[in-house]
Amino acid sequence: MEVAASVFDKAMALSPTEICQLFYVLSAAAVLAVAAVPETTQRLLTQYGARSCRDTATASPKSSKDRVVSDREPEDDANAGVFYRLIRGFTSVGQIPHSWFIHFYILSLGCTIFWATQLATNGAVLQLIVQHQLAKGALPSMTMSQVFLAWLLMGLQGARRLYECLAILRPSSSSMWIIHWLLGNGFYLCTSVAVWIEGSRAIQCSGPSCLGLEFPPPKSIIASSVFLAAWFMQYRCHRYLAGLKKYSLPDEGMFRYLVSPHYTCECLIYLSMAVLAAPEGLLYNRTLILACLFISVNLGVTANGTKLWYSEKFGDGVRGKWKMIPLLF
Repeated sequence: MEVAASVFDKAMALSPTEICQLFYVLSAAAVLAVAAVPETTQRLLTQYGARSCRDTATASPKSSKDRVVSDREPEDDANAGVFYRLIRGFTSVGQIPHSWFIHFYILSLGCTIFWATQLATNGAVLQLIVQHQLAKGALPSMTMSQVFLAWLLMGLQGARRLYECLAILRPSSSSMWIIHWLLGNGFYLCTSVAVWIEGSRAIQCSGPSCLGLEFPPPKSIIASSVFLAAWFMQYRCHRYLAGLKKYSLPDEGMFRYLVSPHYTCECLIYLSMAVLAAPEGLLYNRTLILACLFISVNLGVTANGTKLWYSEKFGDGVRGKWKMIPLLF
């Protein structure tokens, strides 16, 4: 009890920005730690949907000529190590439908609407968080136009992803580990606050001079343009993937050069938001740049697993393609 009380007291001593930043950093560190374990065990922890070990094992059988079996993956528990069997048993508990991904975007869009209502009505929850943030000291602040712009673009992203889940993506019987679901929900909950929390001073401002929305700075306009371009390109990637025959290799458009261009777009979306929401005198928003860091690490590990899966299934079909970041990764 004393340890729990101590942890709670330390958590309460953090500002809202520090709580969000800590979540992103610890989550990214956890993903990197998982990436360091042996590949076969890593797949149990990171792969989900059609590429998960369980789902590929139950997919329609292939002929011996077409079936590609990795010599890195244990074929049965008798040949597997103790650590692999332990993780396999651990991840077998809490398997949930992959379709629950839709919850991320319901939460994201719901939070966007909630914070808009709080901002419009000077709501108690918003004021509690803002006052706690300002109590930790004066920091450079976003303007109200930046707060509105970041909130709007986050809402656009959540709305589009929800639309894709409802109208474009095909129903799937695939599963994922509940930890992925919890981490995703934590990310969207935290990011719904991160998009405006560094504008607390502008939100707290009172008087007629605070009611107007000044024109956003040039870098915010440029970053918004990058956001919209990445937003549209990601939509095209998701629409193309949804139209592919199951377990086939995407090879059109950006997929000719990248294994996971939709992940590239996701990184650009959050990077552009970090720039457009940068407080006065700063190059980027310190909280959102850590959200971008987490997205890059998390999707980078997934993109690496995707390329390995494609390599095993299609051989040279992905040779020469970048995984996610052109010229780097």
